[in-house]
Amino acid sequence: MKIAVASDHAGFDLKQLIAGALRELGHEVEDFGTDSDDSVDYPDFAAPAARAVASGDMERGVIVCGSGVGVAIVANKIDGARAVNAHDPLEAEMSRKHNDANVLTLSGQRVAPEAALTIVRRFLETPFEGGRHARRIEKITALEHEGDQAV
Repeated sequence: MKIAVASDHAGFDLKQLIAGALRELGHEVEDFGTDSDDSVDYPDFAAPAARAVASGDMERGVIVCGSGVGVAIVANKIDGARAVNAHDPLEAEMSRKHNDANVLTLSGQRVAPEAALTIVRRFLETPFEGGRHARRIEKITALEHEGDQAV
């Protein structure tokens, strides 16, 4: 699987750990930065990673900041990106099954490394169920394009 990873300074260490683990599992990983724990602005890294997923260049994304919230907000501003800030494997699983989430965000300050790896694995291994859930994703997609319509 092709996976985009990104972080700000507060998520850098966890992102590095996750990227390494993903590569060991045989995934193709593209790192959208940051490259150190020097202070940066998370939108500068979260947006390009989410765009790569939304465009189809990457199949999934994993983005980390201090809380996971800021990068989730950024990713969800990108048409076609559906981000979840998951704190446990069940949240990650259900976001895939029912919401077809394609971007996972994590807290670099509140989620332990081993727990984060478990959450990432569950996120990547869980398929979208489709069915009645597909109708709901279509409605989300329609909301993304409401502003495109002439009044």
